[in-house]
Amino acid sequence: MKLMSFAWESRLTQVLLAGVTTLIFAAQALADDSGAQLAQHLYDRADGRDSTALTTMTLTEPGRSPRVRRLVIYRLKRKPGELAVLSRFTEPADISGTGLLTLDHPHADSDQWIYLPAMDRVRRISASRKGGRFVNSEYYYEDLRDRKPAQDQHRIIRREVLNGVLCEVLESTPIDAESSVYLKRVSWVDSTSMLPLQVDYYEKTLQEPSKRLQVKKTGKIQGYWTVLDSAITDLANGNQTRLTIDKIIFDRRLPAQLFTTQALEDEGVEEEYRP
Repeated sequence: MKLMSFAWESRLTQVLLAGVTTLIFAAQALADDSGAQLAQHLYDRADGRDSTALTTMTLTEPGRSPRVRRLVIYRLKRKPGELAVLSRFTEPADISGTGLLTLDHPHADSDQWIYLPAMDRVRRISASRKGGRFVNSEYYYEDLRDRKPAQDQHRIIRREVLNGVLCEVLESTPIDAESSVYLKRVSWVDSTSMLPLQVDYYEKTLQEPSKRLQVKKTGKIQGYWTVLDSAITDLANGNQTRLTIDKIIFDRRLPAQLFTTQALEDEGVEEEYRP
């Protein structure tokens, strides 16, 4: 009788453990699904068919005077997953005319070209240079490329109030480690605006971020939630690059020919589209 009781209890324990394990895996699957859904919502956020932004870039290093640059950024969504961005510096004189063209493709690596007036030619940016710094800022070339949600595994690790806003904290880890210079990214997402209000970038270790993007101001422009002021900081040395939107216009019907290497090389082609 005792033997039968022990066997019954053992069987019951196995059933309970199996049930708990099933619940754990179900919870993990739900968490992963929720993370993937949030990442997709973040990516699909409405931001217009195109935009033109007059922008101020301020580079700050501890112990040095800030360096101020001005640029215009054109963006065009051609179709889902296909994005074109042309950035052109207009001030000061030593960087004026320098431009970057990024073409993101739905199912292929991004293409990037840079135009340097001193060399008077367009140079292709190799995909292997994704960790290279753009014009000595804290932005890597990878940061200026479109990253698809399917390239990462996502999970919501917690909810947290950041600067008075309740955020979903989303962890994103590359599926292919070679596809990113980062080991992972952690984003504080405002579920109302679907804007990331802070992003921590983990480059050398999974325990400590190497860079941090902080959004200082947002606003609704022509019905679209927009980041108007942000700063990305190297947490090791304190160097910071701040981007402030001075003026932005959406849905101007920018032409596709604006986003070509010919337009990148010839500043006169895009000047007529500056606000």
